[in-house]
Amino acid sequence: MKTLGLIMVIASFLTGAFLSVLDPRQVDWGYMIPVLVLGAVGLGIYRKVQREESRAGDRLAGNIDVLGKSLNNILSNLNALDERGEGLPVYEARFEIDRLFRDDLNNFAEARESMIHIFGMQNYADVMSNFAAGERYINRIWSASTDGYVDEVRMYLGRARNQFAEGHQHFNELLAAQTVEQAVRTED
Repeated sequence: MKTLGLIMVIASFLTGAFLSVLDPRQVDWGYMIPVLVLGAVGLGIYRKVQREESRAGDRLAGNIDVLGKSLNNILSNLNALDERGEGLPVYEARFEIDRLFRDDLNNFAEARESMIHIFGMQNYADVMSNFAAGERYINRIWSASTDGYVDEVRMYLGRARNQFAEGHQHFNELLAAQTVEQAVRTED
């Protein structure tokens, strides 16, 4: 169904573009309106299926697992880099960042919307605020490494670790509260 909706949107767009260039002075609305309706229906189908997929129980549980593992990996890798201290060559930090963080940052970003359905919008925003700030600091470490700024690499490494530690803690608190809430519902 999702593919059908996407095909309808694409067909509507292409047909609408074709109809609009047939006569540069006037659009034939007798043809254009049904094409626009087809596109709107296709978009509705696509969004409905996407919403249903994102709320599927198995997918939500899998995504929450991915989120937890990604945060754990990011935080442990930041701690390991920070512990290396002076042993981390500044110009090599960018390669370590690419190697250690790329997959976990991408996995977290792909699965993040599941937090909205499980924890609510405000809690999602709280965790994502820490994640986004930590990710910006990781990007700054990469840039500072490229430019050879030793002090900035060390400073932003600590800041990134603090942001991810706070986000990790908040995520685990939400997860624990959700587990307790599910246990109470099961007993009732």
